[in-house]
Amino acid sequence: MLSAKSLFTEILDNDESFALFCSIAASGESQGGWENARIAVLVPDGERALAPKITRHGADEDKHGRIFNALLKKRGLEPVPVPHETDYTMLLEKHGIGLAHEKLKGEERLTVQDIVTYLAHSRVTEQRASEEMELLRKHFADHPDIGRAVKMISNDEDNHLAYCHEELLRFAYAGHGRAIQQTLRECALAEIRIYRDVSLAVMAHMGRILGWPRPKSAVLAAGIHAVYAWERAAGWRRMVSLKMPERRDALGGPATSAPEFA
Repeated sequence: MLSAKSLFTEILDNDESFALFCSIAASGESQGGWENARIAVLVPDGERALAPKITRHGADEDKHGRIFNALLKKRGLEPVPVPHETDYTMLLEKHGIGLAHEKLKGEERLTVQDIVTYLAHSRVTEQRASEEMELLRKHFADHPDIGRAVKMISNDEDNHLAYCHEELLRFAYAGHGRAIQQTLRECALAEIRIYRDVSLAVMAHMGRILGWPRPKSAVLAAGIHAVYAWERAAGWRRMVSLKMPERRDALGGPATSAPEFA
């Protein structure tokens, strides 16, 4: 019987598939760390109070990248090249989601609208990250090799999502509500399409590594397409709603370290 737990167990138990999984994850987290670090530097003068939270967000992402690389090292494995079609973060940027890297590489201050765009993009992608880590936490929180990492990263992703809700609501109360909703909708519809494409690409690579028979690969691909159909019809709305989180000021302190991993 196919299930999320059985599929990930297959990936976890094979060195080659595990190396690809961790390399993809580490690359995306490290890229997110760089983006947040640059945004923190370029925050407009009127929003400088946000800079420490954005810095914390980036530090968490960097930490996650180190954790995935440490999990590889623990198994005696090296990172492997990330196939272009599986690079979720890069594909989002390529399709205009979030702030362009060319802008982040410059020295010109961002605008308030840029910060709203960054927060809206983060609110959508952190929804995805929070849900994925919650799924792994459900099945692997007690796993001897990855359990601690899964719990730590899951908690961080929940903090990131809470931070996005709280800050976007603050900007909405300040008069940016219409721009926020428009940006959230655009980001969500683009993200679900890219997530579908990346999921299909990752499963194709895993299938080749693990020798999955064609019927199994076909069932998995059909499942990915079914999830996309649901998200395109209605599921995207969960990514654009805003409510005050139970975790207030979730990124108000320093980033937690992970000495046991990195």
